[in-house]
Amino acid sequence: MTSTPSPSTADPNSTNDWLPVGTLVGAQGLKGELRLNPASDFPERFTEPGTRWLQAKGSAPKEVELLEGRQLPGKSLYVVRLKGVNNRASAEALVGCTVLVPAKDRPELAEGEFHLLDLVGLEARLAGSDEPIGTVSNLISGGNDLLEIKLNSGKTVLVPFVEAIVPDVQLEEGWLLLTPPPGLLEL
Repeated sequence: MTSTPSPSTADPNSTNDWLPVGTLVGAQGLKGELRLNPASDFPERFTEPGTRWLQAKGSAPKEVELLEGRQLPGKSLYVVRLKGVNNRASAEALVGCTVLVPAKDRPELAEGEFHLLDLVGLEARLAGSDEPIGTVSNLISGGNDLLEIKLNSGKTVLVPFVEAIVPDVQLEEGWLLLTPPPGLLEL
C-alpha cells in the first residue's frame, strides 16, 4: 500500500511527490471563494470535495479541504470554496498558491494520451530537419493551451498546443515535433 505524501515529508520542489493541478488567481466575492486557473483536464479535481494541498512559492505544501467548486460559464476558470476560508481577506491571502494533488493520484490514460504537464522539459524539434530548437519550459492553460518554449538562442516563445503545430509528441524519447507557421518562432 502506498501512502499519500505529507506536507512535512514531501520535498516542495519534487515532481515525484506532487502534481500541480491549478493556481489560485483571485478572490471571488466577499465570502472567501477563490478563482482557480486549472492546469488539469480533469474537472473533478476542482468540483469534487476532498483533500487538496496548497503551496506558496518556496513553502512546503499545506493540506486544505475543498468544500465545493464550479466552473464559470464560458470560461476555463473554476470558483472553489476551501474550509476555513470565509472572507475575502482570507481568500486574497491565498492568491498565487499552487493547488496540488499527490502524484500517485494521476488518472490512468489510454494509449497515445498523456498528461499535459509531462510536456514540460521535452526537447522541441523542428519538422523537416528534426533539429532541436529548444525546450518546453511551461504550459499555459486557457482557451487553447500554449507551450512556452525556451529556444536555444535564449529567447522564449509561446506555441499553441494544437495538432497542426505540434503533430507528434514522443514522451518516452523526450521530444515533440513542431510545424510552426512562418513567423511564429520569431514573435
